[in-house]
Amino acid sequence: MTKTSRTVLWIFCSLVAAFVALPVLIVVPISFGETRLLQFPPQGFSLQWYENFFTSPQWLRATGNSLLIGALVALTSAVIGTLVSFAIVRGRSKGGPAVTGLMTLPLVVPNVIFGTALYGIFLQLGLTGTVLGFVIAHTVLAVPYVVVNVTSSLRRLDSRLEIASASLGATPLKTFARVTLPLILPGALAGGLFAFMISFDEVVVALFLGGAGLETLPLKMWSSVQFQIDATIAAVSTLLIAVTTLIVLLYAWLQAFLRRKATQ
Repeated sequence: MTKTSRTVLWIFCSLVAAFVALPVLIVVPISFGETRLLQFPPQGFSLQWYENFFTSPQWLRATGNSLLIGALVALTSAVIGTLVSFAIVRGRSKGGPAVTGLMTLPLVVPNVIFGTALYGIFLQLGLTGTVLGFVIAHTVLAVPYVVVNVTSSLRRLDSRLEIASASLGATPLKTFARVTLPLILPGALAGGLFAFMISFDEVVVALFLGGAGLETLPLKMWSSVQFQIDATIAAVSTLLIAVTTLIVLLYAWLQAFLRRKATQ
């Protein structure tokens, strides 16, 4: 690729990134405005909307619910996704491709359809409006991301290391715990971060499963936009952008770390 081609490609990618990011980033200056209305450019400078968020029991309760559910989803998704990936890559069954296709179904099925189906089932089981119901639903949505990450790590892992461990007398469980798991741990952690982000930002399924007793942060934002609009929603959106950006940066760092480990 010539220098001119690289320059044109860089300019094009920068324009696309600006087109995607700028409409979202507009909420950042709006969140520091003095007026209650959402207007750009903002008038004056004030931190009252952040103060309103951090002093509101409803907003803090919804944030706590999202953090709790996201942490549980990240943990369960990392465990389930790692075990499924190990079965797909190291298993002797010929059904690996079928299992892979089944695990990726939540990526292609619209969340509205998924939420409708879960609502009908969870309503009968009494799981609507509960932490357990949210964790199960979000885990189903998040596990494919863990499977993709861990499967990629396992395929790059030198299987001779596991063979050497077995030849020295280690049981399959000990080989997995002391050889395989430490080497694929960056992939599992990256998948867990992705699972947390999927759960923390998810709103469509939450609309079906949420109730008066349990409200997540995206669900609280949705209801706030419906019934009352003030700049607090912009402050919350800015905080979400910051959290999401941090998670993406951590994910990129873990992926880079994983690639360095694979080349050593």
